[in-house]
Amino acid sequence: MQNIEEIYKEYFETVNKYLFCLTRNNDISEELTQETFYKAVKKINTYKGDCKMSVWLCQIAKNLLFDYYRKNKRILDIEEKELFDIQALENVEEQLILKDEKLSLYRKMQKLDEKTREVMYLRITGELSFKEIGTILNKTENWARVTFYRGKQKLKEVD
Repeated sequence: MQNIEEIYKEYFETVNKYLFCLTRNNDISEELTQETFYKAVKKINTYKGDCKMSVWLCQIAKNLLFDYYRKNKRILDIEEKELFDIQALENVEEQLILKDEKLSLYRKMQKLDEKTREVMYLRITGELSFKEIGTILNKTENWARVTFYRGKQKLKEVD
């Protein structure tokens, strides 16, 4: 059995990263990581070796996190609400940016010839396969693929 200092050095980062993934809060993850090793020192005699040391430590960490959530439920509810509000605002901003990018793309597509534009619309908005596009336009799948590729190249040139 390794001594506790070696265990701490070897598994601190693993436990801390595990907790950070669960909490997304560096302060909480560091605090709970310290508590995890404190509890592990006290309970080292209960470690039977039937699983990896890292698994045993992460199980302790998870249980401590659940305890932390139970004790701080009211505070977490407020933080979660604020986080949800921030995420909602970011989502709206991302949607506006995406909408602007789509409008810009459609404006550029208007400058393409009719067949190329039609292939581009069917592929992008209709999400059709090249085979389906070829069938609709009475052309081959390869024609649709080449036309789409050339259309993308032309869009890169258009400003």
